[in-house]
Order: sequence, then C-alpha cells, then structure tokens
Amino acid sequence: MARDTDDLRERLARAPFALGGAPLGNLFRAVEDECATALVRHAYAAGIRYFDTAPHYGHGRSERRMGDALRGFPRATYLLSTKVGRLLEARDDAPRDQHGYVDTLPFVQRYDYTADGVRRSLDDSLQRLGLARVDIVYIHDIDRKTHGEAHSQRLVDALDGGLPALAKLKSEGAIVAYGLGVNDVAICCEVLRNADLDVILLAGRYTLADQSALAQLLPECQRRGVAVVLGAPYNSGILATGAAPANGAAPYFNYAPAPPEILRKVADIERVCREFAVPLKAAALQFPRAHPAVASVLAGARSVAEVDENFRMAGATIPREFWNALREKALIAPEAPLSGET
Repeated sequence: MARDTDDLRERLARAPFALGGAPLGNLFRAVEDECATALVRHAYAAGIRYFDTAPHYGHGRSERRMGDALRGFPRATYLLSTKVGRLLEARDDAPRDQHGYVDTLPFVQRYDYTADGVRRSLDDSLQRLGLARVDIVYIHDIDRKTHGEAHSQRLVDALDGGLPALAKLKSEGAIVAYGLGVNDVAICCEVLRNADLDVILLAGRYTLADQSALAQLLPECQRRGVAVVLGAPYNSGILATGAAPANGAAPYFNYAPAPPEILRKVADIERVCREFAVPLKAAALQFPRAHPAVASVLAGARSVAEVDENFRMAGATIPREFWNALREKALIAPEAPLSGET
C-alpha cells in the first residue's frame, strides 16, 4: 500500500487547483519570458500553491521559467513537482520545434528510467529551477504508446531502478512524495500491481469528455490511499473552447484534432451548459474534484487573464440539477460522483 501520504493529501487539499507548466514550455506556440514569469507570480499572488513542470516541457524552458518566477517566494509556502525519465542532452543541431513545443532550448531527449538516470534527471532539474528541492517527483510517460517495442525494458528500468531510487530519496527527506505522471490508465494499473506509489498525476483520463479512469483506477487509488492529481481537465483544448471549429481549425483533444465522437459528445455537453447557464470551463474544472480519489486539479495557462479565468471557473456556482442532467443524458457515467453528493 502507499505509505505516509496523509501529509501529502493535507497539503494537496490546501491546493485543490494547481498550475501546470506545459504552456510555459511553449506548447504549440511561444510565450515570452516576461509573460511566463508574470503569469506564475500572479498565480501565486492569487492563491495557487501547487505548481508542476517537467524537463519535457520546452526541453527545460518551462523549468527555467518556473524557477525564475518562484524563487522569490518562501519555499515552504508552495508545492512544486517535476518529472524524471527524460534526460536532456545539449546539441548544436537540436531542432527548434520538438514534440509539439516551439522554440525549444537546444537539447534533445534521451529516455532513462534507471536509478542513475532518475537521480541525474532530478539533479539537472534542480539546476534549471535554481531551487534546492522539489516536493513531488513523477516518473514521466512510462506507457506502451510512448515507448513501443522498448516499453517492456523501460518499465523494468522504472520498477527496478527509478522507483526504488525515488523511494530512497523520500526516505532521506529529499522529496515528499513520488509517483507517475502519465495520460494512460493501463500503465497506472500495471505499476500499482508491482509497486507502491504516493501519487499519480493523471492527464485527461477523468474529465467530462473521457472518464476511462473511473471503473478501475480511481477506486484502486482510493483503496490504497494513492492521491490523484488530475491534469489536462480541458483534454488539451476542447473542454475549454467547445466543439465548434475556431478560425477554421478543429478543436484539440489529447494533443490532436478531436475525433468525431468526441466532437459530438462535447457538443451535447455544451447544450446542457447553455440550458443551465453553466460555463463549459467551469464544468470541466469542477467535475473531477467530486471524486474522492482526486486531490487536486491541475490546469495550464498562457496568460494572467487565463489564470484569472480558471480561478473564476473553478469557483463558479453550478446547480446540482446541471450534473443530474448530464447523468440523465448519459454524458457522464452513472457511477461518477457528483458535486454535493454524500
């Protein structure tokens, strides 16, 4: 079973809405350094106390910006997480645009989930952040879709090397907690059959559009005391923008143009939103929080205005009748907990 997670859950309970750092790595389009720093500092001033980043986000750019922005705040006042599993290697001919990020720093990625690789990755992250420690470390993207034929060996590396190394760092007091940062339900279940975890950052798998974590993973996390941080509550776009094309471009779902079945489902959700005068963003941010396994919801932002809007949406009043209507129309699973239920 997961161990000693009460303190983590208490701290996450004080940070039910968190800021994700992928946009600060120039995901899909560039953000200026000054804007990125101002955004993070504004989020802190507005009350956000949990910040997440990763080497993958802009090949170090997100970590550098996050550290620059947070360094002036008392370290004990916020939670910070990053991820391990990808090492960044400097190369003069590194592409400017990589893995959906534009104007990345001049590095290429190499996967390494071994104990040595995990320790080196964390040390490199601390250098980029300019901070002495992070609180939570996630093993990043250890799923079959990411690694293909190399998946089995990389999973062995993580189970036999990376996760024990993180457990040792936790026992030494270097970090507060460790777990997985993934967007795949199957790999979470597989790892939980073979290892103890404190926390899972699960991106996009328990949202209004995709509730695939509900049947097996969330109950198992609840049973074992594994905290869940729900990332990508907008499923990378469509639950923020809606199903209609914008400027001729299809809305995004899971980092790609949304498929027809998702477009239809989100359009149906939008009709219920209009009926009850509920903003789609508010419903998207608040739906995951009703599940007792979900300790925090983590959303990215590109501007101060987006931070403020997310804050408003997270606190907007939503009538219970709205959630009942979604359930009655089979737009959310019948077993999904709803806000206000006991």
